[in-house]
Amino acid sequence: MKISDILKQDKVTLSFEVFPPKTSSSYESVARATQEIAALHPDFMSVTYGAGGGTSEHTVQIASDLHAQYGVQVLTHLTCVSSTRQHVSAMLEKFKQQGIENVLALRGDIPAGGAPENDYHYAAELVRDIKSQGDFCVGGACYPEGHVEAANKTEDILHLKEKVEAGCEFLTTQMFFDNNILYNFLYRIREKGITVPVIAGIMPVTNVKQIKRITSMSGTYLPERFKAIVDRFGENPDAMKQAGVIYATEQIIDLIANGVNHIHVYSMNKPEVAAGIQASLSEILK
Repeated sequence: MKISDILKQDKVTLSFEVFPPKTSSSYESVARATQEIAALHPDFMSVTYGAGGGTSEHTVQIASDLHAQYGVQVLTHLTCVSSTRQHVSAMLEKFKQQGIENVLALRGDIPAGGAPENDYHYAAELVRDIKSQGDFCVGGACYPEGHVEAANKTEDILHLKEKVEAGCEFLTTQMFFDNNILYNFLYRIREKGITVPVIAGIMPVTNVKQIKRITSMSGTYLPERFKAIVDRFGENPDAMKQAGVIYATEQIIDLIANGVNHIHVYSMNKPEVAAGIQASLSEILK
């Protein structure tokens, strides 16, 4: 089933992102974690793709196993900035062979010490390429606070519109911790004629290392309320995990109450976090 069809249903959807192992030696433990999340029967699961396609084989394997063994609809990520058109075509062929019909088209980051290829420069180019090579449902990423490389939010939204016009059928947001940022973003993109469904990406922060990584990579705004939680519970791993799950759940409840019906949780391969959020929303998701 295509993600676009899932999003057309008159219901709240909850989905989870997982990532494949970086090495073959950790494959089994990662596979078990993703399978535990699949057992929660989310509306779909997305499987990430390492910089430069370093985990591409694992991405395909994890995704195909989740789909075949658990009946979960899967969304495979595909990055392009460090990929050739030949590599992208090869990956799309593997997706077809495994019955995978949903792809999240991303520009991606240049791997440390690596260099970009010259075949693609922007995600819109990848979107067009995917659409030309099969009956794929293609999604893309969006940035409520603006992409770090964009001169301003207006320019970023214009690039986003180009991506949608290239064939992007839905958008998933980068993480955010203040819902008002998303509400403002949705108003701005709708005003510019971007009408595809937007899935809110929520990150349950369960340890201090995540905070440091988030702020160093994307400069994501952290509300004072969230900072107070980290200050109070950051040195207590169990308390921080519980507080992080509760904060993310409260974000989701507010989003749903305000008409944002599609939620994608960046699970970090933690089944207990995914289960905790789902359990707290059990009546809301009915």
